[in-house]
Amino acid sequence: MITRGLVVALSLSQFVCWGISYYLIAVFGVEISRDLDWPMTVVYGGFSGALVIMGLVSGRVGRWVDRYGGRRVMCAGSVLIAIGCLGLSQAQGFILYGLSWACLGLAMRMTLYEAAFASLARIGGPGARRPISQVTLLGGLASTAFWPIGYGLISLVGWRGALIAYALIALLTLPLHWSIPDGRHETSQAGGQKHPPPLAQSLADKRAASFLYMAMVTVSSFLNSAMSAHMISIMAYLGMSAGIAVWLSSLRGVGQSSARLCEIIFGGRLHPLALGVLATAILPASFLLGVGASGSALAGASFAFAYGASNGLITIIRGTQPLVLFDPRSYGALVGQLTAPSFISSALAPIAYAALIETAGAANALILSAVLGGVVFLSALLLWGRFHARAASQAG
Repeated sequence: MITRGLVVALSLSQFVCWGISYYLIAVFGVEISRDLDWPMTVVYGGFSGALVIMGLVSGRVGRWVDRYGGRRVMCAGSVLIAIGCLGLSQAQGFILYGLSWACLGLAMRMTLYEAAFASLARIGGPGARRPISQVTLLGGLASTAFWPIGYGLISLVGWRGALIAYALIALLTLPLHWSIPDGRHETSQAGGQKHPPPLAQSLADKRAASFLYMAMVTVSSFLNSAMSAHMISIMAYLGMSAGIAVWLSSLRGVGQSSARLCEIIFGGRLHPLALGVLATAILPASFLLGVGASGSALAGASFAFAYGASNGLITIIRGTQPLVLFDPRSYGALVGQLTAPSFISSALAPIAYAALIETAGAANALILSAVLGGVVFLSALLLWGRFHARAASQAG
């Protein structure tokens, strides 16, 4: 049974784990490059390597959650985040730096949304949709909180001391993850509650649903990774001062959590496939706002907020659409397989955008992002078009 306490615990853990792992490079990258005299491509290459590791282990970690439950997997991930941050804090050369990021890659796959969603699906089955939305609420504020926190810690104790502090913070998530129950949906559902069958029944439907879902999450993850690593620098290239760029970029997190709060309050009757169309329609529009943001703090804020709102809703549909499309009993393994390419695409994004911004400029990077956002929207639209009639008949 998914309790309110469990939702709160996982919400807090997502807030912390995203802030001290995935969003780490945007704050620490420049400091590490300057101190160790490494090119930015090498520094960001560590983060990209971590995302490759996430993709390689994605299916296996999903099967671990299906088999052993989220408690053991996510607790182990907390420890690995601490080890990875400690390793980075001591890095003087490429070997320890790379190994530390590899450790963080495995840790992120064991602690971030995919692991939390699979844990909830294992406990609640199709009834995990609302808890999945609720768990993402605080996670959306991770960049808003931890980018300024990271900068503050660096100014106080340097980047190495700040990473040691991050390692200690990671250990605080252990009791949160230990609160995850070991039960399964089959043995814990109350009153024999019935749920609609999966929308994708035939082999052709399963293949179409898998391809379109995978395309949607792969391209959106590429954009998310690029913006996580470079939104601050893009704001700076568009004419914002360093301090303004940080605070404007932090509005992305406000947009994420605001959109998720609206979904929790008002979106209960909106099918995950319809929500996918709405969420992805905002994506290309947000980047077009960014193209016109040169020197304008208001336009920059609109870009960051709109992109955050779209990305926040996409995170929800990434977790909830498989609950209605496929059999939730194999949620962890199946979603692990379908999202594996998204981690690989995420690994390419920071380096690709670093080169693109340097050679073609931030405005052209945003135009490309708008085109890719259109691909995400088309995938969601085709997915809705194939299955919305069946979903409506189930609801009726």
